Amino acid sequence: MATLLSSSSLIFSSKLPSNSSPSLTPTLSLSSLSQSYSFSSSLSISPSFLTSPTSTKRLSFSTLNVKAQKKKVLIVNTNSGGHAVIGFYFAKQLLGSGHEVTIMTVGEENSDKMKKPPFSRFSEITSAGGKTLWGDPAEVGKVVAGAAFDVVLDNNGKDIDTVRPVVDWAKSSGVEQFLFISSAGIYKPTDEPPHVEGDIVKADAGHVGVETYISEVFGSWAIFRPQYMIGSGNNKDCEEWFFDRIVRDRPVPIPGSGMQLTNIAHVRDLSSMLTLAVENPAAASGNIFNCVSDRAVTLDGMAKLCAQAAGRPINIVHYDPKAVGVDAKKAFPFVIW
Repeated sequence: MATLLSSSSLIFSSKLPSNSSPSLTPTLSLSSLSQSYSFSSSLSISPSFLTSPTSTKRLSFSTLNVKAQKKKVLIVNTNSGGHAVIGFYFAKQLLGSGHEVTIMTVGEENSDKMKKPPFSRFSEITSAGGKTLWGDPAEVGKVVAGAAFDVVLDNNGKDIDTVRPVVDWAKSSGVEQFLFISSAGIYKPTDEPPHVEGDIVKADAGHVGVETYISEVFGSWAIFRPQYMIGSGNNKDCEEWFFDRIVRDRPVPIPGSGMQLTNIAHVRDLSSMLTLAVENPAAASGNIFNCVSDRAVTLDGMAKLCAQAAGRPINIVHYDPKAVGVDAKKAFPFVIW
């Protein structure tokens, strides 16, 4: 399986056959194009997941002699949830690599949502030379006022009705490459986690229709399926939920046995991979990437890793959500089964 190695996660890639919808067989990775990048997290709470890439088909700098061309990139960014931080980190990564970046956030600039991270940190984007806009993705052409872009990333839509206007505008405007943030949540449950590309997806999942439409409209495209993103500036509690309780010496209530499995990855690793896709569109084209670690972690394990990182003791308390009348989806940061 082709892999992109990072300090906090391993990211897997697969190639979309020309005669099929996005249901994939691994063939090609951007790992060989990442030699000049350092994938490291400011806060690492995961064990070392170091393995060597096992893809039999690899591409090297010596073969390609690639020199990254500076691009104009538009990021259509969601205004809430765990994916909001992806656009923020991606914008910063691109700017740091010398690209031109416009990040268009759904909604209004003066809304209460913009008072929360990562939006409250957008000055980090503008101070680095990026541009910030707000508006309705259905009217993206009006919002960007006729500006031209080489690449568009949709980090907002979850269904075809939301994403189609962006895709159609991008195609008609001469955009060369289209990237889409999908979700690892579209896979059907498996007895062998974590999921890999080619695993069966839920046919009725909105992201699936979007992925198919993009692959039909654009010649150069790539799909990214993250699960749980960690990293400073997240709009949704993830590791922060655990740290908040641990540093205050509060019990950490975990629903069920605590042995349920989940998967985390640092948003900086995903943004680095997105940047590689922009700078090496031929290698990324037609690929779907699972942006997850190659090792799952139990809910108890997640709590223990956070305690270890904080250097504090931990008191885990297991409970039955139904017995205590708690909606675990609202009381706990991870989806449980």
